[in-house]
Amino acid sequence: MTTTPTTTPAATTHQGSAAPTAGTLGSTPRGTSYADAARDHLWGHFTRHSVYEPTSEGGLGLDVPLIVRGEGHRIWDDRGREYIDGLAGLFVVQVGHGREELAQAAARQARELAFFPLWSYAHPKAVELAERLAHYAPGDLNRVFFTTGGGEAVESAWKLAKQYYKLVGKPSKHKVISRSVAYHGTPQGALSITGIPGAKQPFEPLVPGAFKVPNTNQYRAPEHLRDDPKAFGLWAAERIAEAIEFEGPDTVAAVFLEPVQNSGGCFPPPPGYFQRVREICDEYDVLLVSDEVICAFGRIGGMFACEDLGYVPDIITCAKGMTSGYSPIGAMIASERLFEPFRRGTTSFPHGYTFGGHPVSAAVAMENLDIFEREGLNQHVREQAPAFRRSLETLLDLPIVGDVRGEGFFYGIELVKDKATRETFDDAESERLLRGYLSRALFDAGIYCRADDRGDPVVQLAPPLTIGPAEFADITQRLRSVLEGASAHL
Repeated sequence: MTTTPTTTPAATTHQGSAAPTAGTLGSTPRGTSYADAARDHLWGHFTRHSVYEPTSEGGLGLDVPLIVRGEGHRIWDDRGREYIDGLAGLFVVQVGHGREELAQAAARQARELAFFPLWSYAHPKAVELAERLAHYAPGDLNRVFFTTGGGEAVESAWKLAKQYYKLVGKPSKHKVISRSVAYHGTPQGALSITGIPGAKQPFEPLVPGAFKVPNTNQYRAPEHLRDDPKAFGLWAAERIAEAIEFEGPDTVAAVFLEPVQNSGGCFPPPPGYFQRVREICDEYDVLLVSDEVICAFGRIGGMFACEDLGYVPDIITCAKGMTSGYSPIGAMIASERLFEPFRRGTTSFPHGYTFGGHPVSAAVAMENLDIFEREGLNQHVREQAPAFRRSLETLLDLPIVGDVRGEGFFYGIELVKDKATRETFDDAESERLLRGYLSRALFDAGIYCRADDRGDPVVQLAPPLTIGPAEFADITQRLRSVLEGASAHL
């Protein structure tokens, strides 16, 4: 399967409703049309640029879609057409678009202190945010190392695990274990931890020492475990113990797991899974890293999903929702045990980022978390998640929908070729389904979400945390119209 997630359409002939305050952009400051400048100068992330190349050169000659405005759970393109932001940008915009208080917090901080690094110095907003995150985190996870994003947080966690074991006299412990199809970021170390072969092959050789175990896709579980989630969870957890034993417990430093695995389509943990993993990590003296770059800050319900799921890790990595995307920031939150060797002598963690814990980003994060508390967003997600699930599960009557799964406001809809046998699509069929039809059809229907085949084909949803039953019904209705068309298209 290809590994490029599709989150934007490959056309600009859409049918969304117009917003009276949004219009055409005109031209760039250099007098170029935005469509031409985007095609000629902007290098998109995870983007197939062939669709934007002129038809005379073998491309499709389509315009790069331009999103110009957002308000609440809605976004508008440069032609004034309105869409539901069904992915919160990229699992990010928790409190919704257009929050003036977040922009004001950034402006206030920039006027007071625009930038200062955390290299042997501190500034008030980083201190305040670190204290607040430590307060939200479970157990004794009290030490906050700031980054500018999630991949950097994962990279930092692996480096810390390696150095920690060297400092405590176990220098051979350096390997990591993660899950099949899991995504943990694009830096070389984080990419090694990632379990998507197609995402890694262009950049090999990667950092050595990363090994994979089965994920928790109940829908694709071994047949004898499909109807017994608890047994499947224990089976999947034991594969981690098996991998540690195979590699040698004296060589394994950490296990990296998302609370709900993103790539592959929102795999929640079966009952008892994380509790058994915690026992295994304790037994073998292996660190448990909860990669919550997506799942933290209300996406599952709580500020940190590990608390929702009943386990205490040694490290949490987080980013996206900390500022709701209004300014970039990430963090690695470590336990006191891991900080202990750094308290004495000349020891330091020789690692850092120029913009880690940026004053403006930290100020925006503080205001964003104020909104969470003031508006009760964590409780809102906990209360409304069952209704969201029920709404999406009505799609199970469609022949192309095999499974609906997830937690909180984070769901995947797996598409199948044969519902009775759970047969999936081959690579060519998946290409036609996702990029030949679904990507464009979803956007034409007025919904921005992800059609992805890193694993089996899925549609993923992670809307802003502010929506409720009316929006659930709207999203489901739009999905139904597109998925009904998908069956006919195939």
